Amino acid sequence: MKIAIGCDHAGFPLKETIIEVVQNEGHDVVDVGTYSMERVDFPDFTEKVGLVIQNGVADRGIAVCGSGVGSCIAANKMNNIYASVCHDTYSAHQGVEHDNMNVLCLGARIIGVEVAKEIVQAFIKAEYLNKGSYAVRFEKIRQIEHKNRG
Repeated sequence: MKIAIGCDHAGFPLKETIIEVVQNEGHDVVDVGTYSMERVDFPDFTEKVGLVIQNGVADRGIAVCGSGVGSCIAANKMNNIYASVCHDTYSAHQGVEHDNMNVLCLGARIIGVEVAKEIVQAFIKAEYLNKGSYAVRFEKIRQIEHKNRG
């Protein structure tokens, strides 16, 4: 699996750790920046994560900003991007399994390094269950998306 990773300046200190976890789990990284602590705006890098997924270059993405909230809002404005802030392992795997989440948003100023590692692992290892009520609910989400973004 290929995982796109993007962050703003607040997320930058956590980025190398996330890249290491993804690679240690046997996956490829598509690093879309930022590449320093210089102040940048999270929507720019969140959009890069989403575009890489939309273009089929990556399967999933991880967007990191200060709280994770801004990146989550920005990501969910994009078609076929299903993002959530997850600061616990249950939400990280359940969001993929039940809701087909394809972008994990993390708040580097909210969680510590060890928790972030566990969350990223839970997100990567999870697979969408795509059956029964999960498939029905996801289709309803897609209908809302297409009806309101037309």
